[in-house]
Amino acid sequence: MPPAVSSRVVTVPNALSCLRLLLIPVFLVLLVTEQYLWALVTLVVSSVTDFVDGYIARHFNQISRVGQLLDPAADRLFIFSTLVGLAIRGFLPWWLVGVIVARDVLLLVLGVILAQHRFGPLPVHHLGKMGTFLLLVAMPVLVLGAAFPALDTWAAPVGWAAALWGVFLYWWAGIVYAVQTGRIIRIGEDDGDGASARVER
Repeated sequence: MPPAVSSRVVTVPNALSCLRLLLIPVFLVLLVTEQYLWALVTLVVSSVTDFVDGYIARHFNQISRVGQLLDPAADRLFIFSTLVGLAIRGFLPWWLVGVIVARDVLLLVLGVILAQHRFGPLPVHHLGKMGTFLLLVAMPVLVLGAAFPALDTWAAPVGWAAALWGVFLYWWAGIVYAVQTGRIIRIGEDDGDGASARVER
């Protein structure tokens, strides 16, 4: 049985997602000014809040409609801004940023298509969560190498491996979302009444 989704706005998970959004400019300023240690601390705090808010939402019955939109939005904005910051400092190539942004543009288009057919957003797929997790691991590991150059010999390959796997899973989830969108629209057209369709996670 799927967990209940409330209409509450003020919850601990939502507060943590808002904190993650507030940390974005803090991290960028620290990264651009080459304060790598504090940038790393900020990035780790953000990654931890991403795990904690999901755990609290699932285990303490605090899943909300606002949270279902706010949490992935905070994830994507933080990942995007962090990738841009890392690319500016030369830690990552711009093509990798482009690949990830292209996937998020795909999801934005799918969301618009669903809204036009009067359907809500798709539930978060576990592949997307795993891809996001790997990207959130890759970024602090790469910054770790900058903060502590002696660790860069292992931090760089580990960070890159996590980043590339994260991008792969990120896009795999995007393809799954596209397939699910087509299935939902087909079901809605077959029903002829605009009823919402159930989507597998």
